[in-house]
Amino acid sequence: MHTEHDLITTPVTADLLRGALDVEPTEHGLLPHRLPAWARAQNTDPQLAMAESQSSGIRLALRTRATVVELDTLRTKRAYVGAPPRPDGLYDLVVDGRLSGQASVTGGNTITVDMTAGTAELQPGPVGTVRFAGLPDTLKTVEIWLPHNETTEVVALRTDALVEPAPADGRKVWLHHGSSISHGSDAASPTTTWPVLAASLAGVEVTNLGLAGSALLDPFTARTLRDTPADLISVKIGINLVNTDLMRLRAFTPAVHGFLDTIREGHPDTPLLVVSPILCPIHEDTPGPSVPDFSDIAAGRLRFAALGDPAERASGKLTLNVIRDELARIVGQRAADDPNLHHLDGRDLYGEADTAELPLPDDLHPDAATHRRIGERFAELAFADGGAFGGTAQGS
Repeated sequence: MHTEHDLITTPVTADLLRGALDVEPTEHGLLPHRLPAWARAQNTDPQLAMAESQSSGIRLALRTRATVVELDTLRTKRAYVGAPPRPDGLYDLVVDGRLSGQASVTGGNTITVDMTAGTAELQPGPVGTVRFAGLPDTLKTVEIWLPHNETTEVVALRTDALVEPAPADGRKVWLHHGSSISHGSDAASPTTTWPVLAASLAGVEVTNLGLAGSALLDPFTARTLRDTPADLISVKIGINLVNTDLMRLRAFTPAVHGFLDTIREGHPDTPLLVVSPILCPIHEDTPGPSVPDFSDIAAGRLRFAALGDPAERASGKLTLNVIRDELARIVGQRAADDPNLHHLDGRDLYGEADTAELPLPDDLHPDAATHRRIGERFAELAFADGGAFGGTAQGS
């Protein structure tokens, strides 16, 4: 058995990471980000700051003969007052494209959030280690996918053989932006969020800008999408605008146009798919905001409820049906001059029949089985011949 003294320490640098748009040196190591520093400087929302620092879609990608890989990290996880403890984030080990191991780290920081009081308290903790052993003694591509639902500072990488960055493999890059559902919500692990599943099925590489609670048509997010290299782009718009009750229909329509205009400045001809919200019964015809409902907490379940009044639609309040209708209209209007702009109704990914079979456990977020269904459906619909991304699947 190898000891730490037998292993080679390799400095973790940006070229070993994929899926991150920026890396920030910290006192412990390197913190990957999913928004660049200039965009973070324009943000004042703690929710977005938390979401973009979580490592959804971010992985170390190595070429090596190593049979042992150790990674020291400092995690920051969230706990919510009155809610059941959240499970530890998982690290997925993928060897030559196949899931080969999973593990968690101990220690780390904990931020305890009181959603009713609007407070957060940090309890610091130590660096932890995730270790994978028994890898095949052959030259291979090793990916370590960081937890999608935790902030992860990468501190040290140790192996029993030299490593180098995995070379580009020629796959097309799909850039996706959306809400907590795209971020991963209650997916089982980082490689089973629906965007990563869909990318795997389609044979493309995903850069996931799913930002929990923060798909709010922010101009700096649009400029980030504009400036990020991609062969395919999708934006999933709607649920966060309802559950934050952020804007009215009068503001929504020009904001969507502006968001798409900005993306097109950097990607004038790239296939661009606008995806409307999946079914969410509490908000189909009832405006936001969404608030936590602790009535089932004794049974270990946090739920969400819609506080709006359906009658408020007359004054311009947004519901999911209002948003779906308007997105379909906007895309139809723009597509007359933009043949690479496409629309997908989110209910084709998760609709009435699905909610009867696989209801949203907290009335807002899909569980692991539903992530798999959405990922499979997206791959079928978007990457099929005739789909927005048709002809880009592996082997086509």
